[in-house]
Amino acid sequence: MSVSAAGATTPDRTAATARPDPDSGPAPAPAARPEDPDHRGQVVLRISGLGVSYPRRGVRGGAVPVLAGVDLEVTGGRILGVIGETGSGKTTLARAVVGAAPVTAGRIEVEGAPVGALRGRALREHRRSGRVQYMFQDPLRSLDPDLTVTELVSEPLAVAAVDRRERRARAAEALHRVGLDPAALGDRIPAQLSGGQRQRVSLARAIVTRPALLLADEPVSALDASNRNHVLRLLDALRRDLGVAIVVISHDLGSLAGVADRIAVLYRGRLVEQGPTAQVLTHPL
Repeated sequence: MSVSAAGATTPDRTAATARPDPDSGPAPAPAARPEDPDHRGQVVLRISGLGVSYPRRGVRGGAVPVLAGVDLEVTGGRILGVIGETGSGKTTLARAVVGAAPVTAGRIEVEGAPVGALRGRALREHRRSGRVQYMFQDPLRSLDPDLTVTELVSEPLAVAAVDRRERRARAAEALHRVGLDPAALGDRIPAQLSGGQRQRVSLARAIVTRPALLLADEPVSALDASNRNHVLRLLDALRRDLGVAIVVISHDLGSLAGVADRIAVLYRGRLVEQGPTAQVLTHPL
């Protein structure tokens, strides 16, 4: 299966540092602190023989297979792009990693610990740990419309029982990292932000827990060209500055051409191609 790179958008890696939002004044991204976890070079996500099936409605014992035999690895400080047409199983793959899809075969490991079979209290504790974060496609739907920017970004820390003072400090740091000024925007609600700002708030919320793994589901598909490039540059900067492993799900190979280290292609629930980005672009199967 070949994937066309027509219309590829290639973010400038030399300009990867978060630029401040026009409405928010200068906000340089802070350097990683010594106590921040760094997973560079370590396998953060390992998926082996993954199968996912959903129960078939009205048929006792029947199931609809969505993924079969998927094998993937992502190391810290690297970006894996998962490409496929609608219905290929891309989002199901990400949902399986966070325990929101029924895994019927295979194994999912995060930082060496099996997570695919977690249930009940163990699954809740894993989610609350913040080690894996999920960035949704539509921030307007995923962000609570009644919470302020500061409250939205600090909410995952409240779930993890981090004290109020540290929550506010870490929320401000995360906002700075994505080029937003907490002093100017911290008291706004999502409806008072632009689409690009909302997506960057979602990104700040995802990194505030200092995760080992970030799953970004179509993070730029709803943005205009300028904001799309900005968010992609931010992802590129974050993986280098923080050492986080990032999986970006997209239907558009072009949007990942300048940031992804490797590309995996899903087709009808099966992994049909994977390799370095340049190889997939120039010598597709």
